Amino acid sequence: QVQLVESGGGLVQAGGSLRLSCAVSGRTFSRYAMGWFRQAPGNEREFVAAITRSGGSTYYADSVKGRFTISKDNTKNTVYLQMNTLKPEDTAVYYCAASQTWEGIVPPKAPGGSDYWGQGTQVTVSS
Repeated sequence: QVQLVESGGGLVQAGGSLRLSCAVSGRTFSRYAMGWFRQAPGNEREFVAAITRSGGSTYYADSVKGRFTISKDNTKNTVYLQMNTLKPEDTAVYYCAASQTWEGIVPPKAPGGSDYWGQGTQVTVSS
């Protein structure tokens, strides 16, 4: 069983930065492609960013490209989401996910194709 625990959310002013972390339990962290998703009230959960098992390749939603950076440290079993130049429309609960396949962590199969999920962390950006 794989468990994911997010941290690092909070309240920030527009233009500010936050770094989210997702700690993954288990010895098989390097076998999973990892992703970040978000869900605002009244909206469906949407894809934000993904990274391959090795960390060598990344993929971003157009809405965050150039502002957010996903990375992973296989020695610490942790995936990160650095969020810069935050906007009020970035306000949402952010979820970390793991998938045994790349197709399961990126659209169109994601988010339904992902295997494991964290509990989420709230990010609120004030204007």
